[in-house]
Amino acid sequence: MNSQPNDLLLLAGKVLALIAKWAVAFGGILVALAIPALIIFQNDISAGLQTEMNDPTLTFPLWEAILALSLVVVAVGLLFVFFDRLLRIISTVKDGDPFVPENANRLNQMGWTMLAVQLLAIPLAGLGLFVAKTLEEQGGTVDVGFDVSGMLLVIVLFILARVFKHGAAMREDLEGTV
Repeated sequence: MNSQPNDLLLLAGKVLALIAKWAVAFGGILVALAIPALIIFQNDISAGLQTEMNDPTLTFPLWEAILALSLVVVAVGLLFVFFDRLLRIISTVKDGDPFVPENANRLNQMGWTMLAVQLLAIPLAGLGLFVAKTLEEQGGTVDVGFDVSGMLLVIVLFILARVFKHGAAMREDLEGTV
């Protein structure tokens, strides 16, 4: 199958996935650069918080912020991999041959990647609650919640991986009988 479908949906998907891939890469670089900036400017940040919150004893939670940013860098790296795999799948659809075993593997990798992102959200939420408690004592608020749609995406990706694996096997069987 070497048909080259001229599909606007595929083009839009490819463009959006490319934009997302490079946007998360750029964002990951910025977040990674923020870590040494926090260390270098921790005294200025603490002084700014003390002034803003009108509390001279308030200290900036440096290590918690560094840990949170480090987890965000890992999550962003995983999202970069996710969008890379998506682009590769889109390319096979454009080439007219999506039901290949490699796409089943890619979908499986995407499922594991998104599961890891969802699991990283747990300690990030804990760090958010820690910061929220600190800020609430000073009159601020932070919202932390669980996103069911992320786990639904993980399940859908694993199911699609099985569908693609089965479709590729069926196609191989069909080609073997013809």
